[in-house]
Amino acid sequence: MTARHAALSCVSLFSGCGGLDLGLKRAGFTTLGAVDMDKDCVASFKANFPETEVRCEDIVNWPEGDMQKWLRQFQRPIALLAAGPPCPPFSKSRFWRTDLPKGFADPAGAGSFRAVLAAIRTARPLAFLIENVKGLTYRGNRAALDSVVKEAEGLGYSVSWTVVNAANYGTPQLRERCFVVGLLGSEPFEFPAPTHAKEPEGTDLARWVTAGDVLSDIDTEEAADKWGHTAGGRFKHLLEELPPGENYLYFTAERGYPNPQFKWRSRYWTYLLKLSPDLPSWTIQAKRTNNMGPLHWRNRVLRIEEVRRLQSFPDDFALYGDVNKKWRQLGNAVPPVLAEAIGRAIAAQLRSAGAWATKVA
Repeated sequence: MTARHAALSCVSLFSGCGGLDLGLKRAGFTTLGAVDMDKDCVASFKANFPETEVRCEDIVNWPEGDMQKWLRQFQRPIALLAAGPPCPPFSKSRFWRTDLPKGFADPAGAGSFRAVLAAIRTARPLAFLIENVKGLTYRGNRAALDSVVKEAEGLGYSVSWTVVNAANYGTPQLRERCFVVGLLGSEPFEFPAPTHAKEPEGTDLARWVTAGDVLSDIDTEEAADKWGHTAGGRFKHLLEELPPGENYLYFTAERGYPNPQFKWRSRYWTYLLKLSPDLPSWTIQAKRTNNMGPLHWRNRVLRIEEVRRLQSFPDDFALYGDVNKKWRQLGNAVPPVLAEAIGRAIAAQLRSAGAWATKVA
């Protein structure tokens, strides 16, 4: 293998079950080390990436000296440091929780990004990639995002960020996420152009991949709700009446429902949200409930097999823990198809710049 085509090394933090790493692997990266504090995530990661050294550590409270020692064991240069810091402090739902701190006012929010920046200072990767929710870019959190960008630029990185929709890259899910990419001493990173669109007519783009496209072969009448509760809860009768692609707002006066059941915008938008087989799924949440969607168009809670596909994981991707823990791992993951698209662009730009070939020659 020539230096120019040598495998690109990667270290992963807040790795979860490995969605980001799976996409990066497909893009040509090899994850040398990964860290997460959840034992079930660690078990899942080890099962799917047996060649990777995986640590179970609370990264936010991991002594920096211990982190430095761990990072320095890997052969230099490290091409990419990838991280998916916990998103709740920056999520849209946190804006509704007046009892909880938001953004960097939350110790977990500030600590997670502080840990990632500390790792970047130590490892000095040729590139870094940080993924988080779209809420990181909202006005209330922009100071946090700007501070991360400023510190990374002070370390010599050219930093770019944007919000992408996973459906525009072939994931059967409408999932908007913020990606921050830094390249060491290089031109600004160019994010990959979308490959899919809702209405691609007149373009060379493919049509969005829908929930029906990926679930049709396992969507059978026998695939009944196995989770011990009924989808819709006490509103089961309403769920059965709800057309695919609609949510609780269908039953409001504003939508013309003759016997309104809910006040307008009185619930989370995902309440009684039902999938349409003709559209991508809405964002898979980290928590499985009987009334927060997306719910199956057959009026049942999705199965793990279905969530795995809606997140673009392969059917044989191993997951450890009970059904709730498996769901949480998938809901928190970066869809591998999206991660691959971002990873290929990073790999191409590193190799185009000659940085990787020069370093490993």
